[in-house]
Amino acid sequence: MAKAHVYKRDYINTDEIIPARYLNTDDVAELATHCMEDLDTGFVGKCSAGDVIVGGVDFGCGSSREHAVWALQGAKVGAVIAPTFARIFYRNCINCGFYVIELENAAEKINDGDEIEIDYGKGVINNKTQGKAIEFRPLPDFAIEIIKDGGLLEHIKKK
Repeated sequence: MAKAHVYKRDYINTDEIIPARYLNTDDVAELATHCMEDLDTGFVGKCSAGDVIVGGVDFGCGSSREHAVWALQGAKVGAVIAPTFARIFYRNCINCGFYVIELENAAEKINDGDEIEIDYGKGVINNKTQGKAIEFRPLPDFAIEIIKDGGLLEHIKKK
């Protein structure tokens, strides 16, 4: 079961996910301590392993830094749900082994604090708080395989 952290804002950019002043490291644990801090200073303290971020359109826009994905992974975020993602961020997520879910009007369908369970293969978010199932288009099989393998490099090594 995951808790939803909803940000009813479009264009949450990579500098808000991990501020540029912390890009001098690739240490995932260090990056995690600053995840989302310019958008929500208390995020790291209230996020538990597996929790989900829900945002608006073009989530992850801005610079094409993998650090944004690493910060989310380091903070143990389970996935990000948004209507659309910046294309480079979207692909960085898959390449780094991190789930993203495209869901129209995501921030209207899931409320802050809702308890949810996600079936990534079937494309269903079970919102336990609201007692309803929300369907989404699952990632293609090749992307799910890359994520399950731990990212593109691990996927290539496995092959």
